[in-house]
Amino acid sequence: MRVTLLSKALVVGAYQRKCELIAAHPDVALIALVPPAWSNQRLEHAHTKGYELRDIPLRFGGHFHLHHYPTLAQELKRTQPNVLHVDEEPYNLATWLAIRAAIKLHTRPRVLFFSWQNINRRYPPPFSWIERDVLRRADAAIAGSQEARAVWQARGFSRPIHVIPQFGVDETAFAPAAGHPSGDSFVIGYAGRLVREKGVDVLLRALAQLPNSTRLVIVGAGSEANNLDALARRLEVAGRVSFQPPIPSTRMPEFYRALDAFVLPSRTLPNWKEQFGRVLIEAMACGVPVIASRCGEAPNVVGDAGLTFDEEDHVALAEHLMALMARPRLREEMGRRGRDRVLRYFTMRCIADQTVEVYRSLIR
Repeated sequence: MRVTLLSKALVVGAYQRKCELIAAHPDVALIALVPPAWSNQRLEHAHTKGYELRDIPLRFGGHFHLHHYPTLAQELKRTQPNVLHVDEEPYNLATWLAIRAAIKLHTRPRVLFFSWQNINRRYPPPFSWIERDVLRRADAAIAGSQEARAVWQARGFSRPIHVIPQFGVDETAFAPAAGHPSGDSFVIGYAGRLVREKGVDVLLRALAQLPNSTRLVIVGAGSEANNLDALARRLEVAGRVSFQPPIPSTRMPEFYRALDAFVLPSRTLPNWKEQFGRVLIEAMACGVPVIASRCGEAPNVVGDAGLTFDEEDHVALAEHLMALMARPRLREEMGRRGRDRVLRYFTMRCIADQTVEVYRSLIR
């Protein structure tokens, strides 16, 4: 079974492990087509055994809806896949052009798309036209959550929709530290975009209620960076907050291992709610207690292995953090439960195996 996977997400080296595990199945010959860069992330070559990782030209890089691959039709003629997995939303130009190229091949491959879209939104033309045509032609879909599957069922897609997160965690790379973080400070972490929907301001307000021995490390970049820095100064916690730029995916485990707790304080906006929260499963895999707002898919990811709070409720978040500070055994128990939950549901191998089963079902 020849599979071609088109994915801009695979510029991240840690995510490529899924490709190695897919290709480890003896009935799969995998080629992954990726751009040389996406936004500020250049292509990493971290996990490339057993399959071909090929970078192809990209137009309108960084433009979510308009980016596409001008040489993709030639690549598909070269690879002649049995399955084309377009790792993109169905309303994106890249998805539409990929499917159009696929149906022109002499032997038409089975085609599926991936979606995180968990809000039933209607896009203006031409994206509504693109979406309609993709839904008409695609043979199957993978949704990152139950909410995302419900969206596409409501939009009229009647073919199989499999619920599988886009990427799992490599449990060997993301693993607990040999010992617990040392020092007099209680270290809280956040990693991700610095934008309003991620709710980092809520975390800063919670920090202001905690003892001076508490420290916060914020890793990321975004349009709210200056506002968050100003808020930290107004709250008089700037001396306890460390703002750090994004770090390579391969260095994320060491970031998590230095933490006593990890927080994802996302908030719902009219056009967005948390689609998964990959940082949660990365932290959980490293044995770090996690706290998440009840935004979108985040509480379902955490399950009974972490703590949750209502969106915007910085008081409740501070209380959860105080409980973790006061109860080392609770931290240890949450760390164990989080790791066990990831091993059960969210490893890269688990996601890869489920994805291969989707490919096989398409061929059957």
